[in-house]
Amino acid sequence: MVTVQLKLVDAGDLYLSWRWEHDPTRPRALVLPRELVADAVARWAAAVPSPLPGENADAALQRALTGGPLLDREREIALAGALSRALLPAQLAVELQGWLDQGVRPRLRVQPSPSTALVPWEALRVDEAERLVHLVEVCALAPATVANGPGRRVSPFRPQGTVVAVLDPPVPGFADHSALGSVLPAPVPALASLGVRRPVDRDELEAALAGAARLLYVGHVTTGGHALDARLHLSCGLATTGRAAPLGAHRPLTAADLALGHRPGPARPWRIPNRVALVACESGGDVRFAEPSGLVTTLVHGGAEFVAATRWTLPTDAGLTALAPGFPAEPVLGPTVLAVDAAQAADDPVRALNDWQRERATRWESTGDPAATPLVWAAFTTTWAPHSAGRTAAGPP
Repeated sequence: MVTVQLKLVDAGDLYLSWRWEHDPTRPRALVLPRELVADAVARWAAAVPSPLPGENADAALQRALTGGPLLDREREIALAGALSRALLPAQLAVELQGWLDQGVRPRLRVQPSPSTALVPWEALRVDEAERLVHLVEVCALAPATVANGPGRRVSPFRPQGTVVAVLDPPVPGFADHSALGSVLPAPVPALASLGVRRPVDRDELEAALAGAARLLYVGHVTTGGHALDARLHLSCGLATTGRAAPLGAHRPLTAADLALGHRPGPARPWRIPNRVALVACESGGDVRFAEPSGLVTTLVHGGAEFVAATRWTLPTDAGLTALAPGFPAEPVLGPTVLAVDAAQAADDPVRALNDWQRERATRWESTGDPAATPLVWAAFTTTWAPHSAGRTAAGPP
């Protein structure tokens, strides 16, 4: 596999470097003046439904879904093109094209900076009706300090291993239509093969993951004041122990709980399966912090090789139909969950997720169908931290 690593660093201006994994002695570097990239990045941040400074979650959804550019094909195309021109180095584009001309689809592994955390590299529009994901495989690159950490043990993967599916667990003290209420319409027949909605707490989940090959989580993730305070919301009440203060009758599960253990006493890190998918708002928000150490990096350090997560707030079907003018009745979130889960079960989760994104991008480009909006499919990326970056843990999944 021909692979290039692209890393971005905020230091006043935006610094980019890239190197081909088969030729590590010839890195390239580029400095982009901040004034040349700030406008496109800010316009994208204003287009997605993640809260801007001083904005709450409801206001962010209103802004993005009520006349926002990501539900209008022509406006979104213009914005995705502006992002591409601002951020994709011309020399790198030439090098990628050189491999394409040889019939090779290269893989691009991106490590964003905090200012570019919301950039959907898969959706960058590089040519007429072509997104970057049409040409190359795109995934996220975990920090070297995590992927190559001496304490990391990559969990083995067996295709027929146990899949732990946590689907929309009810959160104590929060009604279905509240901020931490149900994210899936009930019932969802298409998801019946994955399981049913039921209470799941941290003790049950930790025990289940000890022998699992995969984890699929569909629910709520919220960010805290620092990356290790990123929170999964399970059915945990006040009797559970952990590092987060209670929210009413509920205690969230933090990245620190996963990394260090949620019980008092010596550190007892969770065992994380080889593949994890988090279909939840901003579940991949680690890179917004100067030192990424949130859910994705914690899962990678705990044993995951592939982690699918989202860059921004993921709207529900109810939110789309209520706020987006004329949005079709076609379900969006259920099929998205199935696509992400299928990708995680594939031989290569990066390629499989990209295949789904290519299909969505083509549908959006050719029809402008709101159900294929990049608001949903471009939110996802897969962090890939292969076995070569860490020793394999003992024991079958």
